[in-house]
Amino acid sequence: MSKAPETVVTDSARVWCDGASAIRSNGTFQPSALGHPRVYLEIDEKGYVDCGYCDRRFVLRDGDADHSAAA
Repeated sequence: MSKAPETVVTDSARVWCDGASAIRSNGTFQPSALGHPRVYLEIDEKGYVDCGYCDRRFVLRDGDADHSAAA
């Protein structure tokens, strides 16, 4: 498994990414000129999924790819 530029651990196997969440300091949804189109992704048996636009990796908490669970 390659090193992703940013990893997000999630409790849900279905996630979305628009590449702009890092610029939203308060966590609320606000459309942004930065980022990419919103895409919906599903984590499969590998335990993770990578965004095809920004390479952000979403890891399922306590799944096969969650290395923090093993620590």
